[in-house]
Amino acid sequence: MTEQTLPLSFATILGQEKAKKFLQRSLLSGRVAHAYLFRGPDGVGKQLCARVVAARINCTESQTQEPCGRCRSCRKYLSGNHPDITIISPEGGTIKIDRVRDLCRSLSYPPYESTMRVVIIEDVHTMRPEAANSLLKTLEEPPENNLLILTAGASREILPTIVSRCQTIPFYGLSIDQTRTILGKFRPDLETNDANLLSRLAEGSPGQALLFEERGLVDIWKKVVKVVQKEANDSSESISTIVSLADTLTTLKENLIPLLGLIRIWVRDQMVGESGRSSPAIQRHQARLAALDRAERQLARNCNRALVCEVLLFNLQSPVPGVSF
Repeated sequence: MTEQTLPLSFATILGQEKAKKFLQRSLLSGRVAHAYLFRGPDGVGKQLCARVVAARINCTESQTQEPCGRCRSCRKYLSGNHPDITIISPEGGTIKIDRVRDLCRSLSYPPYESTMRVVIIEDVHTMRPEAANSLLKTLEEPPENNLLILTAGASREILPTIVSRCQTIPFYGLSIDQTRTILGKFRPDLETNDANLLSRLAEGSPGQALLFEERGLVDIWKKVVKVVQKEANDSSESISTIVSLADTLTTLKENLIPLLGLIRIWVRDQMVGESGRSSPAIQRHQARLAALDRAERQLARNCNRALVCEVLLFNLQSPVPGVSF
């Protein structure tokens, strides 16, 4: 992380008031557990909180619950080169056992220059069983002057024995307004409508919203809406456009379901906008929602993705969607 993106205060982290207050009280009183498990949805501030805790514990001048930002330790933290703050992240989607073994061996030595070493293990749920068991031995007999902070998704499986040896601190999804604020901070060039859509789709996870934006979901969504809004016809050009767009949707893989979520938001917004109009307009949107439901069920059954996407687009464009297979 660069100096610009490293947090140095709990105040810079939106939401998570309960978690922040608990951590601040613990830091101010000096009653810190040997291991914490920050557990909650992806992209809601778990890792940022872990970094602020690490900075505060190593700060040499602060008399409050926040790091001072001025001392030698804080400056090293801001540069990303503090010798007593170790961050372990998944590599290739998992945390390797060799990395865990190296970590456990290093914990037997005293910190380089601080009174306590802080180790942050991100996405601990990505550990293979052998790596998790290796970490478990350290958690059972934690070396002195070491604090381990583990982060994990709320719904991800973790060895119960690891959970039982950590003090769990829950994190929760943010509000739409908070998500939109964070989006604006990282992507100030994002259009307001796009930011609103992403904030609603991400379900309280700014990290997810940023990921969706980086993967171009809004741009693809706009193409889908443009096609759907055109009057259905049997021309070769219209059919070719839908087939080509269906091919694009097929390549999204795990991002296809979030894209369907964006489309669902648009359909519901259209329904709200036409609530006072004729029932055929409402029925058309209800049929579109049913088509989205069918597509998600078919994808869950591993049906042919290309065929699912083609049928879905034809159904969304048709005045009375109803094609299925």
